[in-house]
Amino acid sequence: QVPLVESGGGSVQAGGSLRLSCTASGSTTRSTFMGWFRQQPEKEREGVAAISGGGGATYYSESVKGRFTISIDNANNTVYLQMNRLKPEDTAMYYCAADPRPGYILLPGVWNTWGQGTQVTVSS
Repeated sequence: QVPLVESGGGSVQAGGSLRLSCTASGSTTRSTFMGWFRQQPEKEREGVAAISGGGGATYYSESVKGRFTISIDNANNTVYLQMNRLKPEDTAMYYCAADPRPGYILLPGVWNTWGQGTQVTVSS
């Protein structure tokens, strides 16, 4: 498994922006898919966005499409999630993931490696 370390979470007002970062150590992001997921208290973890190692394919949940952008910097083994026009309902713990098994790419259960998470809080 590849250790993943997230950063960039914080508190912001509705309509604001945050950028999350996730760095993979000990391996290369180029050889795998990377993803972002989020989990609100007492709710199941849900997929937010995913990207192929080459950056050529991206996937978004309907709830964030048009507001969030996932990107990858293979030179630094880092994946980013740029979050714009944030809403209070985006408040959650955000997790980075890597190395999915075959399956629906935004389904948490297909991913093998997880970071510890970073909290995002959006106030109205």
